[in-house]
Amino acid sequence: MYRIGLGHDTHRLIDGDGITLGGIRIEHNKQLLGHSDADVVLHAITDALLGAAGLEDIGEMFPDTDIANRNRDSVEMLTAAWEKVKQNGWNIVNLDTIIFAQRPKIAPFKEAMKARIAAILGIEPEQVSIKGKTGENIGFIGREEAISAECVVLLSTGGFAAVI
Repeated sequence: MYRIGLGHDTHRLIDGDGITLGGIRIEHNKQLLGHSDADVVLHAITDALLGAAGLEDIGEMFPDTDIANRNRDSVEMLTAAWEKVKQNGWNIVNLDTIIFAQRPKIAPFKEAMKARIAAILGIEPEQVSIKGKTGENIGFIGREEAISAECVVLLSTGGFAAVI
């Protein structure tokens, strides 16, 4: 059996000293504003996994009204969500993520993000795709007011090797 999940997240950019995307710290003159560490990539992946498994969404699992989630590391959130998904009998076939950011350029960080995400989830980097898209200087992405990410994930009740 297979299930597809879609995740999305957006956070505002404010003046700051760097951002975390895909579990990787990136030097930048801005930072993402959020209740947690605001890693839009890991948040989108978390929601995609939970959605594909038919579980609650990230906001229900980690509500921003709970003080325990203030400045929470998104790696912790993804790890907890992935444990729930696995407990329900699912394995990741692959995940495909798009990061919408005018700056920083994503290409120099793609391989590090893939490796980090794969390590968090216990899968192979080849099962992770990361793409960066700019806003072409249009809209809130293009004006560098926010960064967004979207992820689609394919889950299977069988192992990865069984679907190759």
